[in-house]
Amino acid sequence: MARETVAVGADHGGYVMKTELARQLSEMGFGILDLGTDSDASVDYPDYAERVVDAIKDGRAARGLLVCGSGIGMSIAANRHPGIRAALCHDVASATLSRQHNDANILVLGERLIDSELAKQCLVAFFTTEFEGGRHERRVAKLG
Repeated sequence: MARETVAVGADHGGYVMKTELARQLSEMGFGILDLGTDSDASVDYPDYAERVVDAIKDGRAARGLLVCGSGIGMSIAANRHPGIRAALCHDVASATLSRQHNDANILVLGERLIDSELAKQCLVAFFTTEFEGGRHERRVAKLG
């Protein structure tokens, strides 16, 4: 069975957490497509959101992970694209529900808002939870 590839991206405010979480995903058996940034030097978050979105849209990755300082900018940038359902999560419940009910395909986290341990728990919940389908399919279809 082929490993699912996850595209990961961050700006300078999320670089440290992105690096930790990419390692966690790899340990969970996922392939990693690291699309930067590769340091804490100032960069523009929309550029990295776009890279992850493009990787999902062109099939290089099945899902994505984006990290910035708050997660808000990355969420806004990613969700501008049809077919992208980026979920900014602050706890395990939101990460789980974003998959079960919304079929989210990008997990977004804010490095300045949640600690590393909680981020790892959100990551595990998001990437191990399946979409429930059923009554949720009609709603997700309306998202375009």
